Amino acid sequence: MNWAALQSILGGVNKHSTGIGKIWLTVLFIFRVMILVVAAENVWGDEQQDFTCNTLQPGCKNVCYDEYFPVSHIRLWALQLIFVSTPALLVAMHVAYRRNEKKRKYRHGEKIDIEKLKSQKVHIEGPLWWTYTSSLFFRIIFEATFMYIFYYMYGGYNMPVVVKCTDFPCPNTVDCFISRPTEKTVFTIFMLAVSGVCMLLNVLELSYLMLKSCTRKPKNVKSLPSH
Repeated sequence: MNWAALQSILGGVNKHSTGIGKIWLTVLFIFRVMILVVAAENVWGDEQQDFTCNTLQPGCKNVCYDEYFPVSHIRLWALQLIFVSTPALLVAMHVAYRRNEKKRKYRHGEKIDIEKLKSQKVHIEGPLWWTYTSSLFFRIIFEATFMYIFYYMYGGYNMPVVVKCTDFPCPNTVDCFISRPTEKTVFTIFMLAVSGVCMLLNVLELSYLMLKSCTRKPKNVKSLPSH
C-alpha cells in the first residue's frame, strides 16, 4: 500500500482539524504507519518460514500455522489503518465539496476572494460538524473492534512459545514453535497500546466538539430590548 499517498490526503484534513485531531494524525503516522513499515514487517517477515513443527508429516505444518495465525498480524494492522483512516477521508471529501461550492458561486458572479479561499481554514460547523463527529465515532468503533478481533483471534496479546496441534493430517499431538515470540509480543502490545491512545484521542476530540457545540451561542438570536 502507498502510505505516502494516504499521508498526503490526510494532511489536507489536518489543516482543518482541532488541536487534538492534529495530535491524532501525528501519532497515527509516526507510531503506527512508520513502525509498521520500518520495523514490524521485518519482525513478521519470516513468520511462516520459521514456524517449525516436530514432525515431517506433509501438510501438518501448514494446517497448524493456519490454525494459530488465520490472518497475518501485518495484514490485520494494515486493514485496521485503512478502516481507521477512511472516515477522515470522508471529511476531506466534504471539505473539498464546500470549497467547490464556493468556487461555483464565484464563477456565477458572487464576490469571493479565490486566493484566500484556497488557504482559509474551514470551520467545523453545520453539516461539516456532523460529518466530522461521525468520522470520530466510527474511528472509535473501528479501533475497539480491531482490538477485540486481535484478542479473539489470537487468544490474547502474548505470543506463545509453543503451540500444540492435533488437526489432520498431523499424526498425533504435534508441538510447533514460533520464531522470536518475545519480540513479537513486544510489538503486538506496542501497536495495541498506540491503538488505545488513538482511540482515547478520538474520544477526547469528540467530547470537545460536542461540548463546544453545546456552549456555542446561536448566531440568529437577537438581543431583547431593554425596558
